[in-house]
Amino acid sequence: MTDVDDLPFLRKQARTQRFTLGAPKEFRVAPDGSRVLFLRAESGTDPRHSLWAADLATGTETKLVDAAELLPGEEELPAEERARRERARETGGGVVHYGVDAAFTVAVFSLSGKLYTLDLASGEVTLRVDGSVIDPRPSPAGTHVAYVQDRRLHVLELATGADRVLVEEDGEDIAWGLAEFIAAEEMDRTRGYWWAPDGRSVLAERSDRGPVPRWTIADPANPQHPANVVAYPAAGTTNALVSLAVLGLDGSRVDVEPGEWEYLASVHWSAGGAPLLAVQPRDQKRMDVLALDVADGSTSVVHTAADQHWIDIVGGVPAWTPDGRLVTEGMVDGDHRLFVGGEAVTPAGLQLRAVLDVGEEILFSASEADPTQIHVFRTEGASVRRLSTVDGVHHGSGSASVTVLSSWSLEHSGPRVSVLRDGSPVATIAVSTVDPDIVPNLTWLTLGERGLRAALLLPRGYEPSEGKLPVLLDPYGGPHAQRVLQSRNAFLTSQWLADQGFAVLVADGRGTPGRGAVWEREIHGRLADVTLADQVDAVQAAAAQFPELDLERVAIRGWSYGGYLSALAVLRRPDVFHAAVAGAPVTDWSLYDTHYTERYLGTPQDEPESYAHNSLIESAAELSRALLIVHGLADDNVFVAHALRLSSALLAKGRPHVFLPLAGATHMTPQAEEVAENLMRTQVDWLLRELSAVAVDKENA
Repeated sequence: MTDVDDLPFLRKQARTQRFTLGAPKEFRVAPDGSRVLFLRAESGTDPRHSLWAADLATGTETKLVDAAELLPGEEELPAEERARRERARETGGGVVHYGVDAAFTVAVFSLSGKLYTLDLASGEVTLRVDGSVIDPRPSPAGTHVAYVQDRRLHVLELATGADRVLVEEDGEDIAWGLAEFIAAEEMDRTRGYWWAPDGRSVLAERSDRGPVPRWTIADPANPQHPANVVAYPAAGTTNALVSLAVLGLDGSRVDVEPGEWEYLASVHWSAGGAPLLAVQPRDQKRMDVLALDVADGSTSVVHTAADQHWIDIVGGVPAWTPDGRLVTEGMVDGDHRLFVGGEAVTPAGLQLRAVLDVGEEILFSASEADPTQIHVFRTEGASVRRLSTVDGVHHGSGSASVTVLSSWSLEHSGPRVSVLRDGSPVATIAVSTVDPDIVPNLTWLTLGERGLRAALLLPRGYEPSEGKLPVLLDPYGGPHAQRVLQSRNAFLTSQWLADQGFAVLVADGRGTPGRGAVWEREIHGRLADVTLADQVDAVQAAAAQFPELDLERVAIRGWSYGGYLSALAVLRRPDVFHAAVAGAPVTDWSLYDTHYTERYLGTPQDEPESYAHNSLIESAAELSRALLIVHGLADDNVFVAHALRLSSALLAKGRPHVFLPLAGATHMTPQAEEVAENLMRTQVDWLLRELSAVAVDKENA
């Protein structure tokens, strides 16, 4: 295999999985604070992750589980595990998740569908179940392991090897212990069962996908293969039926009372109090926190939040502190704030991002005045202290007392990982990511009357005397996601694009996080109008500051929501945009899923005008600019039907365009090195050709 240093950037990026391989992740801190467990690939090009331990006293790192040794060949993943990784956008292999008991005596993990345990004292690895295992996790005492196999929840007793299914129920549409599609794709809830603190029972999700519409994904490149039929809850249709039961290891079962909720957002069960369920109705305008009585399955409301638009799901809450105080997120004057025991503990202007750990003190992430940075904080009684000390994007794990800090910055590629004890550094964890050898030529901008955060990237070595540059917008642009973050790795692809001869502009508009609830909610019912207006304002304001930007040659490219926004740009603002590449675009919101779409647009039945107004297909007749549509044929998130319907509508209206189907590709961009490189080069060549044609037409006019 060619040495990675000899590869061109695009192939190097594909081989290193966007320069993330070799970065440690999934940290667990021992109860006594003596060591940290984590996952890390052997190198920046090895996709297999192994389990490691770092001794905080000596700084020594030890490989506890060698994925290559356990599995020297290719992985064979159960279908549910492949689906779980697609939902989580997990591209790595080897040990990608693991669990550990409360006392750090045993770790459990799956590899190629096989269930293994690791004795953390002796280092002995034992194969326990041979095949099709999903999401294994040990009981708090380390005596049992729960896991899902063939959509059924099992419990394995480690001492005896006794293995049994907790609920026997027929029907391939029924699943126990798995997060349903909507939870995993849209609510960031990947778990479907939760151990009781005493380890005597499990709170388990039961889902029934029977009422959900069936959609078909064919493989046109291999017509001999059968079509894949999936349950997909499109906007306005039926979700999977989700319920809960407390399942005792003694064979008992207590069903949780149904309640009038549609979505199970999160579950928390700790020694601090009764199990907490965060639930939402279909319209998501309320979040109820329910305390569960495990004896009879009844629930009581302990907290409610409501909003005329929607209530956000914030990771890590609700939760109990060890002394029984309720931890929640709430909005005060548009700020997302942390509440403990009903009192706000974060100051005004600090936007809560996620709660990372709840103990005697609370570890959380938040943004201050600058939304392009995310920092890690801890509570100290009624006050808070910032633990991350340099500019950038920081992720925290562990607890407020022993914190693992992964720090990404504009100053370096890859993260720097440190361990803090009571906020002071005590150790570092090695990072073996590949250096991309790209330092972005980046100018940080605040644009227009709304102060849009943006980054402008010019070709490295470019001088204004060389002439004006065509402009390429490279946004995501949709709600609940950011592109403009102070991390060098966030701009590597954009800089490569700039080096092909563009001025690349990346801008975050209204709807993106970090700037408060009012900013986020301006998109409600107006996805198309608001997000497109902000991209237009960004490019015009940037050009006013930088005359080297040629507004006579403006293109836009994006994937997923960015693909929607790109097609929208040439359909509705041909006066600004001259060419677009739309990757995996949502073209008709009635074809996208319930939880995401209805949060912003309501249901198609109640808001047909809104769906029509925000649809690309309704605007097909307006296309007068160059449009390249790219879509994976195996996409089970934004189905290829989106691209096909738009292409058909354009053809019916006599509007020329180009459609590039990707055989076998899912919603994640292609990972094969050759395909990844050629797909990007195809886009660039097409854009340069189309923008050159625009310039020629302008000269001849």
